[in-house]
Amino acid sequence: MVLSRAKQFWNFGQTVLGIIFRHPVPGTSIIPILPNGQIVLVRRRDNGKWALPGGMVDWGEEISTTIQRELAEETGLELVKIRRLVGVYSSPDRDPRIHSICVVVEADVQGNCQVQDIHEITEVKAFDVTSLPTDFSHDCERHLQDYLNGLTTLA
Repeated sequence: MVLSRAKQFWNFGQTVLGIIFRHPVPGTSIIPILPNGQIVLVRRRDNGKWALPGGMVDWGEEISTTIQRELAEETGLELVKIRRLVGVYSSPDRDPRIHSICVVVEADVQGNCQVQDIHEITEVKAFDVTSLPTDFSHDCERHLQDYLNGLTTLA
């Protein structure tokens, strides 16, 4: 009986570790649209490149809550409404740190752009669609291109 419980515990532990270390991590990216139509981007501290605000889904958190939380944490902006799903991106090499699955949404936002997380973000800036930067982190350029082309992508 004891051996059986020990084996069950061991199997459970292996399953949990397998889930943690052998499965992609879910996250979100937001294409924040200000009332004037500008798109808000953040400059990442780790590589100095521009990116969409976003981050990992916390345990027990819905994606819509992650979107609202990450937007506020990184940009100081308030989520007004999620407009649409732009895509789900799961390529194993899309993020150089880990294998992650990113749910990208377009969202109406309001407020003043201000760096909140000084450990991750160095700058928050609004851009006109015609003057977006070209030095993007991860696969953010693809997310924006799909958005600008009106696509909903599963990649």
